[in-house]
Amino acid sequence: MFIPLKDDVPSRHRPFVNWALIVVNLAVFAYIAGGDLNRTIAAWGVVPASFLRLPPAAMALNVVTATFIHAGWLHVLGNMLFLWIFGDNVEDVMGHLRYLAFYFLTGTIALLTFVFLNPASTVPLVGASGAISGVLGAYFLLFPKARVWTLVAVFPVRLPAVLFLGVWFLIQALNESLAITGGQSGGVAFAAHVGGFVAGMLLVPLLVRRHEAV
Repeated sequence: MFIPLKDDVPSRHRPFVNWALIVVNLAVFAYIAGGDLNRTIAAWGVVPASFLRLPPAAMALNVVTATFIHAGWLHVLGNMLFLWIFGDNVEDVMGHLRYLAFYFLTGTIALLTFVFLNPASTVPLVGASGAISGVLGAYFLLFPKARVWTLVAVFPVRLPAVLFLGVWFLIQALNESLAITGGQSGGVAFAAHVGGFVAGMLLVPLLVRRHEAV
């Protein structure tokens, strides 16, 4: 287990969109946590077995609701930690509106990746980790020489971003391959993580501002 603590790339501009995404995610979870969380997840999460039968408008709404719902405090706080550390720098090079579009686009691709690989699943898929995986894929290309202070076991270690994110991606890909062969994912949508990360890498050259080109 390794947990990022901070990176060494300062923001040049205030990441208003990234801050807003974090606030909204936390606010939504705080609100739904006061009610029947399981019922909310079942009602608003993406259920692969029924998702592809929805009308296009309902599909789009379902993707948005699922992206902002989390299964527990550890789930949402863990996701927001990654978004806090890596999202501001990606927003820096894309600009506010492009970053917002990138976040939702990679989140959508991540969810669709999971749906297409698990079309018969009746387990609701929720969380921002697919979109955040896209942010990580973008950061991987944009800031490979950055350093990330990482908690490895109980020791803080300063790792190159390319190593930290490369190992993170390999863990997701390995777990997804084990889930495919073993039929179990342990409740984690590794396919969405892989799909989001790859989508982030592919889309970032199209969305960075010209003077920031990869």
